[in-house]
Amino acid sequence: MPHKKGVTNNPHGRKKGVPNKSTTELRELLQVFVEENLEELQATFSRLEPWQKLNFFEKMLKMVMPPPITALEQLSDEDLTRMIEILEARQRPKINLAELSTEELIQRANALKDAN
Repeated sequence: MPHKKGVTNNPHGRKKGVPNKSTTELRELLQVFVEENLEELQATFSRLEPWQKLNFFEKMLKMVMPPPITALEQLSDEDLTRMIEILEARQRPKINLAELSTEELIQRANALKDAN
């Protein structure tokens, strides 16, 4: 029987967002390679056709940029809750209660009571 999303048999495993050891080591090796071969890589890049340069950049961007979120299912519950809080805060007008008359305060209080 498959697990629910976010459930694991190893509750003490790697925390969300922490890259695994192999990924970290591979990134470090790649960075050293690029640093040690930068001049040769630049010379090779200079000889490419314009379309090849664009193709190269497109592939590199996919390696360094996070993929776009295309469905709400890709977000965690915490992310969704935070988004809802942000959107709700933007929709509520900022009201300075000290500027309202007593009658306006009573009207707002009654409206809140009726809404609940």
